[in-house]
Amino acid sequence: MTRFRFRLRESTALILPPYFFLAIFFILPVLIILVLSFSHNRDWSQGVTLKNYLLIFDPLYLKVLWRSVVFAVIATLGSLLIGLPMAYYISFSDPKRKVLLTLLVLVPFWTNFLVRIFAWFTILGRQGLINSGLLWLGVIQEPLHLLHSSGAVVLGLIYGELPFMILPIIAAMDRMDVSLLEAATNLGASRFKVFQKIVLPLASPGIIAGAIFVFIPALGSFVVPDILGGSDSFMIGNTIKNQFMTVRDWSFGSSLSVVLMIMVLLGVSAYLRQGKDQALTFGDYL
Repeated sequence: MTRFRFRLRESTALILPPYFFLAIFFILPVLIILVLSFSHNRDWSQGVTLKNYLLIFDPLYLKVLWRSVVFAVIATLGSLLIGLPMAYYISFSDPKRKVLLTLLVLVPFWTNFLVRIFAWFTILGRQGLINSGLLWLGVIQEPLHLLHSSGAVVLGLIYGELPFMILPIIAAMDRMDVSLLEAATNLGASRFKVFQKIVLPLASPGIIAGAIFVFIPALGSFVVPDILGGSDSFMIGNTIKNQFMTVRDWSFGSSLSVVLMIMVLLGVSAYLRQGKDQALTFGDYL
């Protein structure tokens, strides 16, 4: 009995630090944000209010919220269109090439994200690679306005989140039974049919996971719109940052943060409803 109690105390001591870390750095900040969202800009003398949440229904903020969702959806679809063929090619490459290509997918993580986004100025700028090439070819007579636009923001989101789409799909494809593909080919199925009827259904857990991994950070992004976008390309993340850092209306910024968290939780819960047996994480691949 004494030995059992000792093991119980030992196991409790081991799990306390993670729970303490979770409570201090996650649960407590979320509770503070939630409480602030019901205050009159941190002034509790006027009591509790729903004004901050009602203000979200202002057409200006609804437009920003809708734009954020649209940008995140387009970035997710764009990442899927680019990432699915890349993941398919990497997954079915020979082992040495697969390691090399996977390493190339991970290489961008070796550089600070902010530096990588600023690098797009050399590509999309008035004197960047695209404009310089088109001017040299005579396709255009004056530089195109590529920076500080909605297109630049979506492109930056796709570039930043693309690895998060590729890796889960590779993980899903690595789980496939190759004999199924061989059997379908031997029975006369074309490559497109094999891809449509076998590869896509078996890769769907990775596609769903990749979509969640891309959509969530893209929805709350503020660095990419801040650098590559203009005033008409601001997203919900930029609005929250401005409320905290510029306007100093912490209560309204908190209400926007709560709404953003709810949207993220809805997306995560939709993924978890697919079933634990199909759930994929980066750990499955790495």
